[in-house]
Amino acid sequence: MTHPPDHNQPSVKSHWNGNLEDPAATRRLGVRLAAAVEPGMRLYFRGELGSGKSTLIRGLLRGLGTQEKVKSPSYTLVELYVISRLNLYHFDFYRFLDEREFADAGLADYFRGKSVCLVEWPERAGSALPQPDLELTLTYSGAGRAVTAQAHTPAGERCIAACKSA
Repeated sequence: MTHPPDHNQPSVKSHWNGNLEDPAATRRLGVRLAAAVEPGMRLYFRGELGSGKSTLIRGLLRGLGTQEKVKSPSYTLVELYVISRLNLYHFDFYRFLDEREFADAGLADYFRGKSVCLVEWPERAGSALPQPDLELTLTYSGAGRAVTAQAHTPAGERCIAACKSA
């Protein structure tokens, strides 16, 4: 399996917590995150239905320059965005019943090489998914959302630095 150099390094455990007062703040966080996205990265998005995962990804894609309509691939399973130097795949595993569906769908190849993989509902694929560079968890917090970011690689740490830069 070919990974960016950061994936071969020991696991990193840095994190960041933030508050997002509304969907616009969630999109702005995605735009900041876009500045740190590199080829070969894997970012996993966790949270309940409606917690803002797709909104955050929409902001990230806008920050990378896409003008396409960005929708959650709940029914299609994956959407491809070719943005400048990146082949970016947006996955939604909400409909998976167990991790065997990941293997049955033949998705492992997407996670090799220089493609960027953004995954909603990674827990539905279980241990079949490789370790992410960054995990983001969104939870309800009053009218807004709380976000927790956990880096697992130096590339993930660079994403956390971008999140803190606001």
